[in-house]
Amino acid sequence: MRSLDFNGQCVWVTGAAQGIGHEVARRFVEAGARVIALDWQFPAEAEQGALRSLPLDIRDAAAVAALCARLAGEQSLPDVLVNAAGVLRLGALDALSPDDWQQCLAVNVSGPFYLLRELLPHFKAQRRGAIVNVASNAAHVPRMEMAAYGASKAAMASLSHNAALELAPYGVRCNVVSPGSTDTPMLRGMWQDENGAARTIAGKPEAYRLGIPLGKLATVADIAGVVLFLASDLAGHVTMQDVVVDGGATLAA
Repeated sequence: MRSLDFNGQCVWVTGAAQGIGHEVARRFVEAGARVIALDWQFPAEAEQGALRSLPLDIRDAAAVAALCARLAGEQSLPDVLVNAAGVLRLGALDALSPDDWQQCLAVNVSGPFYLLRELLPHFKAQRRGAIVNVASNAAHVPRMEMAAYGASKAAMASLSHNAALELAPYGVRCNVVSPGSTDTPMLRGMWQDENGAARTIAGKPEAYRLGIPLGKLATVADIAGVVLFLASDLAGHVTMQDVVVDGGATLAA
């Protein structure tokens, strides 16, 4: 019987120190998985039950390779990989610094590429598994001051689709989840005052943000639920898809 049961599986989650990644890691533990939680914000390696936290800067290709080699030696390579790490830098194109641009690309697309490059041979060899990459609805529609972020997330989605195509002959699936405005520290950092949530829901037409038809922000649980579904055998015939989870904010674009 198909279910959201991940007993006996090893799941890697990047960006697991906070926000969507943290909730995804927690939910996989609840579903029976052994979870490797990865984030540069973790001060040191730690283990609590089925959750093992490891510091990793996914911008560093050598560090990614070293971690993958180490965990291969420990028989801890993933059955499921979730790339949830992300960074947001706002600004008009002529106001963005080279560092703003490079950081968005480094975290949002280069980091997932480094992990995929190291782990694809493993997934091909075991001929099963699932990869879920967390992008953004900003990859689907242009928004004012989000050129760097949107471009990096669109690149991540394209990378995911190419990985899905390469992995399909081996029975490995790769999909994308594209959240809209989600109640996370990243979103709250964009708010100017206590009315930030209401303004986000109502929209900002001058920035070409038309609001959220469902009338509420997404929660991290909303996004994590879709990630777990796509990683599970309930989605066993789903690959190369991009599921937008934004309460209708992209108006089905």
